[in-house]
Amino acid sequence: MISISVQAVPNDANSWTALARRCEAAGFDALLVPDHPGAVASPLVALAAAAPVTERIGLGPYVANAGVREPLLLASDIATLDVVSGGRARLALGAGHTPAEWAMLGSQRPDVAGRVRRFTAVAEACRALLAGQEVTVEGPEVYARAARLDGPRPIQDRVPFTVGGGNSTLLRWAGEHADVVGLSGLGRTLPDGYGHEVRWRDEDIDRQVELVERGAAGRASAPAREAFVQVVEVTDDAEAVAHRFAELAGCTARDVLAAPYAWIGTEEEIVASLAEYERRWGITRYVVREPALDAAERLLARLRADRARP
Repeated sequence: MISISVQAVPNDANSWTALARRCEAAGFDALLVPDHPGAVASPLVALAAAAPVTERIGLGPYVANAGVREPLLLASDIATLDVVSGGRARLALGAGHTPAEWAMLGSQRPDVAGRVRRFTAVAEACRALLAGQEVTVEGPEVYARAARLDGPRPIQDRVPFTVGGGNSTLLRWAGEHADVVGLSGLGRTLPDGYGHEVRWRDEDIDRQVELVERGAAGRASAPAREAFVQVVEVTDDAEAVAHRFAELAGCTARDVLAAPYAWIGTEEEIVASLAEYERRWGITRYVVREPALDAAERLLARLRADRARP
């Protein structure tokens, strides 16, 4: 069954709570907020504001930046969100990539290996704290001594855990430990510290899914797979739109049309593509950004109608 979540940021209280209500009423799986300190709203504060005006929809950062978040503080925030939302919090975590976020907090962005090591340490500590364990870590990336969450404790026995990223080591680790693996189609960070190389080719996705499956080899079931959709455009001329985005992304139109990160075509064509992504890569979960909300809402309604048909 396909699920779709929405990533958004608040601009004011009224529009934010209205968006939360709309996402829940439309049947979206979760409302998510990016984590870029200094650039966008605080995700956990925004999500706590959405909690009392909703009842069902999941709530979480997408994704929390393990590079600059301390595990005890992050675990406490997630636990509190779970309490105020009645058990709907989610924890999604990534290694971080934007140098400015480290610089503003008085440090320097580590290299890729260092960011992955810190991600692993933060992820393991957060999950242990949310599970009620006491945590001591004395590594170079993370330090915590006898850290614990005496309160509040999460309502959920296990807060759902998503790993977002494309690094090979991280994907194998996610296959072993995560509930959901979030694939973004983004590769190496460009020199500006914000943009990324695009990895949308079939063989790129095949390789990433293979790494996840390799990590999950010892598990009873592999983690669910989720794609972060970068482009949504409902159109009768998919080829023309794909060519336009291919030029911007530095790939081919065929890559754009075959990738789960771009929904381009008629509603019927997009729905057919979602079925193909599930068949080939096991992707059943998607995250779209707020500007694509109208189109995603129509597609979600179509998917639900298709499931209801005998």
